[in-house]
Amino acid sequence: MSLADLAILRPWWLAAIPLVALLALRAAWRSAPLGDWNRVVDPALMAALARRGAVLGGRRQANLAAAIAAGIVALALTGPAVERADSATFRNLDATVLVIDLSRSVAEGGDLKAVRQAAQGIADATGTRSVAVVVYAGDAYLAAPPTTDRDSLATTLFALDADTVPDRGSHPERGLALARRTLSEAAVVAADVVLITDGDGIGEAASREARALRDRGWRLHGLFVPADKALPPGSPKPDRAALDGVVGTGGGLVADVGAPASILDAVGASTAQHLAAGGYTVLAYADLGRWLLLAALLPALLLFRRSA
Repeated sequence: MSLADLAILRPWWLAAIPLVALLALRAAWRSAPLGDWNRVVDPALMAALARRGAVLGGRRQANLAAAIAAGIVALALTGPAVERADSATFRNLDATVLVIDLSRSVAEGGDLKAVRQAAQGIADATGTRSVAVVVYAGDAYLAAPPTTDRDSLATTLFALDADTVPDRGSHPERGLALARRTLSEAAVVAADVVLITDGDGIGEAASREARALRDRGWRLHGLFVPADKALPPGSPKPDRAALDGVVGTGGGLVADVGAPASILDAVGASTAQHLAAGGYTVLAYADLGRWLLLAALLPALLLFRRSA
């Protein structure tokens, strides 16, 4: 294990460490061996008392022991942790759903090849985690249930075209609702939903679905598909602002379909990072703080040592 493997679960406690160090220095500086007695007792009398063995040691060592114990406790409270070795096996707890717009404006006016490539790139970036594919236009369909079989997923993505969804129109809220149901039925804890669209049809209904995803601890990302060729007659123009708005509600990131690096990084984060972001830190990381608390007992024992 190296320092690079350590995570800090409660970093705000780091602020207590320099405070403890300052208090320790102040206590050591102010604590002479006999405290303030040297200033109030006549030096000759103090010397006589010392010769008779009536002068006991001071508390400087005790102050130092207390400061060390407090520093270790503060360090323990920061939550130093390592990723659990079995966190990567929680595949059913971490999943990605691709929600792909196949309405006419995207399937005929956009770059469908770039859409397929971006979707495949996201699937590859998720590693061994399960990926599902939802396609929509006038209605939404589950093209691929959550799976770790990348070959079958690649076949499904390659087959997507303008005729995949027979229903005309564009209803992203239906695609997002189906993604949410799919994740709920699979009992997924941490999830990324990636909406690949030109922004057509995004309205208040889609925003409600985005909020519902965020409330479950899932993130909604977006890949914007610009117009690549002349749009079919009657098709609306691409609306990046609408996609930005719904993804902002869903708590994720937006990128262009031709430059999806930020989305790939987000979905490619480790299972432990996804679980921790969703509030399930205990499933992802082993907190070492409890062992540091035991270590703090060693200097604390010095506080109970009997004076000679």
